[in-house]
Amino acid sequence: MSRRPHITISLGDPCGIGPELLLGSLPAIRPWAEVTVVGARAGADLLEDLPNGRIKWRWVEPRVAAPVGFAGRVYGLEILSTGAQPGQVLGEARWLDPTPEISRDQLTLGEGSAASGQATVEAVRMAALMTMAGLTDALVTLPMAKSAAHLAGYDIPGHTEFLQQLAGAPITRMAFVSPRLNVVLHTVHQSLRSVVETLNAEAVAETLAFSADRFIQLTGKQDLRVALCALNPHAGEHGAFGEEELLLDEAIVQAEASFLDFPASADGPFPASISPFKSGPPPVGWAVFPPDGPPQHRPAGQRGTEVLSTGSTLPKARPAPLFFGPLPSDSVFQRAARGEFDLVVALYHDQGLIPVKLLEPARAVNLTLGLPFIRTSPDHGTAFDKAGKWIADSQNFLEATALAVRLTGRLRPSV
Repeated sequence: MSRRPHITISLGDPCGIGPELLLGSLPAIRPWAEVTVVGARAGADLLEDLPNGRIKWRWVEPRVAAPVGFAGRVYGLEILSTGAQPGQVLGEARWLDPTPEISRDQLTLGEGSAASGQATVEAVRMAALMTMAGLTDALVTLPMAKSAAHLAGYDIPGHTEFLQQLAGAPITRMAFVSPRLNVVLHTVHQSLRSVVETLNAEAVAETLAFSADRFIQLTGKQDLRVALCALNPHAGEHGAFGEEELLLDEAIVQAEASFLDFPASADGPFPASISPFKSGPPPVGWAVFPPDGPPQHRPAGQRGTEVLSTGSTLPKARPAPLFFGPLPSDSVFQRAARGEFDLVVALYHDQGLIPVKLLEPARAVNLTLGLPFIRTSPDHGTAFDKAGKWIADSQNFLEATALAVRLTGRLRPSV
């Protein structure tokens, strides 16, 4: 019998909604995978004895030892029933705390601080190193507060850049995947002014080619259809509203050429770049988002997070993506959601994230392209204003975890 997938979850900011999302979701995740949580135990301790608390848990002796060289503390966590069978274990995880010196007295629920920033970043560091070492199969990251990380002295724009640095990955891109819409961002955490000032054909072509290469590798779809967003209204209206689209025209030409310049036997235009996946068709029955139908391992009340599905493989062929654009961004996302395109490349953060969060607010998952391991994340922030109120919706976190589990099936067909 093949072993169950093992997922690492970094807690995110212990003063945000990450701890309550985790505690409330472990029973749903239990049928899918073994779980190791990395983060400050103080984040869970902050939630003890709060009004409206609907989750009961206890700390126990861990069943699995800490990784060799781990200098923090290790616990076992059990989620307990509060219903007809009180005390019944509904969910469980191993919990690693790399910053045990940070206690609940140093944290304030709903407020980021230097202490919460340190706990967040060190948890991400430990979780990523474990996953890179092959101790777990995938990493799911709960939200980080960049401002808190900066207060702690970490000069990082966010998860993606920090993980790229840890992994030594030559190129990464932030993608958002969902059943109706897949988007890759050309730029992420920078000002809109700097996006315009630094726009150049070579960089956009790299994003187009790299994104297409990774989605071909991930999905097995050889004739991937990739749309590029224009920068200006009406795609510039033939120069009436700006000439940046001339650069984007050149970027598409360069991206198309990059798929013509490599041998037919090669994996793609980025054969030396890091990836956990190999080229070729996906395993039988595997899909990024399974089609509607009788699911396997779908927890009661959690429609849409199915982990396995039936399906068919695609034939092997030389990658030949089709690039379209630059297209007006006020219509391209609707066209993609209707099935006209498989992937949309947006030039800046909000250009891509506004339609993602509008069309797929619960199901869109952040997937980092270019890392040597699987990393997913829910598509929302720390929500300090909701922390401790037990009102945060766990659907997006469950979708991120379910996607990570499904991707381990792409990585290891025997899962």
